[in-house]
Amino acid sequence: MSFRSVLSAARRTVLCSLYRRAVPLVNRGPIVSFTFDDFPRTACSAGAAVLEHFGARGTYYTAFGLMNTSSELGELFHSEDLDALLEKGHELASHTFSHVSCRSISLAGFRSDVEKGKKATGSVAGSNSGNFAYPFGDITLQAKRTLGPCLTSSRSAIPGFNGPEIDLNLLRANHLYGDTDQSRHIENLILQNLTQKSWLIFYTHDVRPSPSEYGCTPALLEFAVSFAARSGSRILTVQKALAEVGLEPHQ
Repeated sequence: MSFRSVLSAARRTVLCSLYRRAVPLVNRGPIVSFTFDDFPRTACSAGAAVLEHFGARGTYYTAFGLMNTSSELGELFHSEDLDALLEKGHELASHTFSHVSCRSISLAGFRSDVEKGKKATGSVAGSNSGNFAYPFGDITLQAKRTLGPCLTSSRSAIPGFNGPEIDLNLLRANHLYGDTDQSRHIENLILQNLTQKSWLIFYTHDVRPSPSEYGCTPALLEFAVSFAARSGSRILTVQKALAEVGLEPHQ
């Protein structure tokens, strides 16, 4: 293992160990959640259609400053996409307003952008879930400590399972990238989550036949949702999963 890998692993251990806000999952698992970051329009059209086919709903982490723009992920969401998702029962959550990394600006500036994003999400959703995901998966101890009391939950991009205790200040999540050649890996995660009776969160970005390196094909998403449903896991949005352990949306 390289020095850089060792350093990265040590940093993750510290991030996961300090400034925790732990609640027990008790006997609510196995739960699986599917989440989309940024989010591209294909996550709304193709992604939501897959989930709805299996009677499931997803959580869409939204940075309102990206609305009506495009990136390597494709065309990003429009206002009508937000309406369509909410009408079908999907969850809108926050991803800052400007999609900014906490490592690129001051802590005060980052917190301000998080609050702005949270308010924008609440104004459209009609309620304030307080669920948040760090852009780029970038987290600092200062951000984790400072944002914790202000949010219902903060989702990371650090892989793993949530439970038997859930750290609300750093929900673990696993990327769902690529095509069906990743099916065995996804299957193993769902089966391990089933055995542990924990909470497994997936995240991806665009959902299209030729996805970006941060997205997946509709076929892979369909495999993941289908296998999770057949495994006996409950597929819940992040907020519905948190409601299972008695957490109300943060005001």
